[in-house]
Amino acid sequence: MQEVLLVVHLMLAIAIVIVVLLQRSEGGALGIGGGGGGGGGFITGRSASNLLSRTTAILAGAFMVTSLVLTILAGSHTESTPFLDQGATPPATNQDTEPARPSVPLSN
Repeated sequence: MQEVLLVVHLMLAIAIVIVVLLQRSEGGALGIGGGGGGGGGFITGRSASNLLSRTTAILAGAFMVTSLVLTILAGSHTESTPFLDQGATPPATNQDTEPARPSVPLSN
């Protein structure tokens, strides 16, 4: 389930990039791109602009939903432990045993 959702998430990201790059530049800060008149753009007209804007909004919404679902799925597989106790080892409670003694007595 998580792998399929991740693939869908990546496909949505690629689709958003493509749709945003297809849109006509409105600012034209450097005077390059689709800012001029004269039908040089790939898709022109007001209806195409509305379609691309609507498609971008739908793809962005779907991307956000898949992001939230992936976050919830990733969080459900981890157990919560306090941050400070993550690397700590429990203290030794084995105090009843005596230290090991050599089995052969040492002689000088």
